[in-house]
Amino acid sequence: MIKITERIKLDPAEIEESFIRASGPGGQNVNKVSTAVQLRFDLRGSPSLPEVVRARARRLAGRRVSKEGVLVITAARFRSQERNREDALARLVALLQEAARPPRPRKATRPTLGSKKRRLEDKTRRGALKKQRRARPDDG
Repeated sequence: MIKITERIKLDPAEIEESFIRASGPGGQNVNKVSTAVQLRFDLRGSPSLPEVVRARARRLAGRRVSKEGVLVITAARFRSQERNREDALARLVALLQEAARPPRPRKATRPTLGSKKRRLEDKTRRGALKKQRRARPDDG
C-alpha cells in the first residue's frame, strides 16, 4: 500500500505504468531504451479516495486529467527507468497529499480607512485625467 495520509492509502494495483522513449539527454541510450514513465491513475474510479479529495485532486491536476477522469503523469527527468518511476510516483503522492489537505477557510476582513481614502483619491485623480482628455466645445 502506498501511504498518502494517515487515513488514505493507495493500492499499487490502481496505478498503471507504461514506458515510452524519452527525449533529451541520454546519448545512444535515448534511441534504444524506453526510460520515460507514463503513470496512469483513475481518479474517478478509485475506491481509495474520498469524494472531496477526488474533486480537489481533479482541480489541482488540471490538464493532466483526461475526460474519462484518468490522471496521467509523465516523468522523463532522469536517464534511468527506475528513477523516473520513483519520480512519477512521488509526484502522484505529492498531488494527492495536497488534495487531501482541506483548504483554509477565508476570513472576511474589512478595508482599512487608509485604503478607502487611497482608493477614492485614485478615482478622483483618474477622473480628472479623463476629464482633461475630453474635447472642449470651443475646439473645433
